Amino acid sequence: MPKTTNPMAKRSGASTNIILTAIVLVVAVAVIGGVMIFGGGNQTDEASSNKVAASVLHPQGSHQVVEAGQGAPTLVEFVDYQCPACHNFYQNVTSELEKEYEGKINFVVRNNPLDMHPLAVPAAKAAEAAAMQDEFQPMYHKLFDNYSSWATPANSSSGVSNDEQRAQRQFTKFAEQIGLNTEQFREDMNSDKVQQRVDQGLSDGQKAGVTSTPTFFLDGEKVQFSQGGAPLQQLRDKIDGALAK
Repeated sequence: MPKTTNPMAKRSGASTNIILTAIVLVVAVAVIGGVMIFGGGNQTDEASSNKVAASVLHPQGSHQVVEAGQGAPTLVEFVDYQCPACHNFYQNVTSELEKEYEGKINFVVRNNPLDMHPLAVPAAKAAEAAAMQDEFQPMYHKLFDNYSSWATPANSSSGVSNDEQRAQRQFTKFAEQIGLNTEQFREDMNSDKVQQRVDQGLSDGQKAGVTSTPTFFLDGEKVQFSQGGAPLQQLRDKIDGALAK
């Protein structure tokens, strides 16, 4: 006699399968939804984390070449005074920005002397020693305006010099020209305080991810330059955008 199948059992199995399928679908939707929600949050957090904290980029006591006060866009440059690229940027980019955006932005300069430039640390110390007498900006300009007199070899307009005695004579001459107490200037150049300020610039640059000079940050975001574009115009566009906010 053939085996009789219980129709209720068949319906029950089908109902169970439907219920289990529905549960799986609900869980899948919840998981996907969660990934989308939390994934989106992580992307936002990641975008925010690209900004470097102001306490790293321009802590209290940082030197400003252009000052506009609180709330104005802040451009920070990590600089090596003997770096040929930094000198080139000074001549063609930052000196122009100084004039164009005077009173509109804060332009902060931080030390980041590179090992490949033997006179970069002495030059950074000269800038910091001048700052001890509240004359950072004039020394910053002297170092770059008279670059070839100390940064390049005496018999060449290219390459970098390692003649520290010649450089120190020039730094003292700059100090005299801007009216510093030269004895105090030389003493400060060799002080622990000035060394600490140079070291702090290097440390903060490392935290900010600076690997070359010049490196710029605008309102905490690293400035990326497009290949083939004029750096001056690219910075203008970014600063104008920040001013328009």
